[in-house]
Amino acid sequence: MSRSLWLAFGILLVFAPASAVAEDATPVTLDDAAVKADTAWVLVCSALVLMMTAPGLALFYGGLVRKKNVLSVLMQCAALIGLMSVVWVVCGYSLAFGSSVLGGFVGGMDYLLLAGVLPEWTDGSQVVPMAGSLPRSVHMVFQMMFFVITPALICGAFAERMKFSAMCVFSVLWGLLVYCPLAHWVWAADGWLCSGNPDASFPLLDFAGGAVVHLSSGVAALVCCLLMGPRVGFGREAMPPHNLTYTAIGAALLWVGWFGFNAGSALGVNALAANAFVTTHLAGATGLLGWMAIEWIQSGRPTVLGACTGGVAGLACITPACGAVSPLSGLVIGLLAGLICYVMCTSVKNRLGFDDSLDVFGVHGTSGVLGLLMAGVLASPAVTGGEEFNGLVYGATGQFINQVAGILATTALAIVGTLLLLLVLRATIGLRVDPDGEREGLDLNQHGEEGYIFL
Repeated sequence: MSRSLWLAFGILLVFAPASAVAEDATPVTLDDAAVKADTAWVLVCSALVLMMTAPGLALFYGGLVRKKNVLSVLMQCAALIGLMSVVWVVCGYSLAFGSSVLGGFVGGMDYLLLAGVLPEWTDGSQVVPMAGSLPRSVHMVFQMMFFVITPALICGAFAERMKFSAMCVFSVLWGLLVYCPLAHWVWAADGWLCSGNPDASFPLLDFAGGAVVHLSSGVAALVCCLLMGPRVGFGREAMPPHNLTYTAIGAALLWVGWFGFNAGSALGVNALAANAFVTTHLAGATGLLGWMAIEWIQSGRPTVLGACTGGVAGLACITPACGAVSPLSGLVIGLLAGLICYVMCTSVKNRLGFDDSLDVFGVHGTSGVLGLLMAGVLASPAVTGGEEFNGLVYGATGQFINQVAGILATTALAIVGTLLLLLVLRATIGLRVDPDGEREGLDLNQHGEEGYIFL
């Protein structure tokens, strides 16, 4: 250990003077410094969002399933990191952020195979028009991590019963047919729901993915669990989480990663990123407290599972609004998310009787709708920088109408796209493992492995 430390110290001594000379020889202007700071920040945020999928979501979901299915959940998250990353590079980024085609439904082939995204690296490297100081390659990799995690969220709805092959095909096709058009509508410079597009039909306040990520995945999750039906033994057998320690660790990693998810969506080091960071944390805090409080009142004791789920609900709910509302509004939004998602995941779900294995619709779908609506209610000119997007509390109704339109459009596309894909896959490769395989567990049935082997 000591030799390694001395070696590292020696390397620093050798190279540090050279670096200092280079910096002295090439003064850094304010603009250059801004480019470097923004680039570094968004790259770090990209890594944080990737951490949300694995190990964050993998552990969060992995702890919630029965022990015979834990590896299947980890494998789903790992496979999606690989699959969705490659698809994004090949055509996903272009479909989402290319120039509008098909009447604005989706982006064109401007960036197919990263054409124009990775030019020869010079001081004049291509930048994102809406950011001005961010290399497009950085924007591409940041958005890639959103493309990765969104179908991973859906996996919680059909956990413990979908075939691995069906999950892979469904996720790729869903990403191309549902996610990419939604991302184009909301975030592309010429998208018809893009708040930065002066010609947008219904400029939507969706700062970091309330519609594109949470609402779309939540609605898709509901369609999946309704079409596929419940797990074998659902309603007759107890199906408790097998490892809440995993779930708690996963929730903590998700919370930290969410700072990259939301604050990184400012695409730079600025006051908007700071506001998103603060409102995100406060919404997560009150979401946790709201769920914990109502659960304590209802059942007489708070639970670790409830605290984790409430925190995630608050974080998901603030996602569309964190770039438009004040930190104090974030407190309110998170609290509402904790309370309402508790009701959706318990009373409503039990009454309707559908088997959303890990409450994807109850948490992400509900939070997506609530967060988008609250952005239309509480959007503040002090945060948005003008009165164009004022919420209802400031006497404006236009933005709230835009939010409702965005919710309806997102829901419609998610329902139709998900339903069509599932019907085609069910008729071709099949969706579910057979009942015996489900009883055996997906770890052994689909992967030939066990998560826990005690010798």
